[in-house]
Amino acid sequence: MANRLSKITTRTGDAGETGLGDGSRVGKDAVRIQALGDIDECNSAIGLLLTEDVPGEIRTALDAVQHEMFDLGGEICIPGHAALKLEHVARLDALLARFNRDLPPLKEFILPGGSRAAAAAHLARTVCRRAERSVVALGRNEAVSEAARQYLNRLSDLLFVLGRVLNLHAGRGDVQWRHQRGKG
Repeated sequence: MANRLSKITTRTGDAGETGLGDGSRVGKDAVRIQALGDIDECNSAIGLLLTEDVPGEIRTALDAVQHEMFDLGGEICIPGHAALKLEHVARLDALLARFNRDLPPLKEFILPGGSRAAAAAHLARTVCRRAERSVVALGRNEAVSEAARQYLNRLSDLLFVLGRVLNLHAGRGDVQWRHQRGKG
């Protein structure tokens, strides 16, 4: 980044446009800007999750994810640029395998909840899925890297698994969906 932001209010977006990393300007309602906003929101949701009591291994993994999400934002901000690689996706695959290894098999759907940290992980997961949908929508008409799409897909899976791990860490189990609950 050649210039660091020293002035936050520039007023250049007052007419409903914003600048991309390549210097071009687009409407704030452009699909690319929607994807950027959703990626940013996902990163913020992960930041909120990290304010909770999470085990060190999860904290380390999500700290790396936050940096990679910022890189992904940079990739989307500059048309034609690629920042994430398939190695980043492979790292998420390894984390998924590691954290899922000791979880009991799912026999029913689970609800997002349990401990506060697990609920935060599930909220981050849903925001990540929205970011994934936005990046896929962008890719319908503009080039988006395979790694970007796959990364968001794996990250949402990882956040689901981490929600389960965090419930166990808090001494709770999964919150089971009761499909046979009484109708009243």
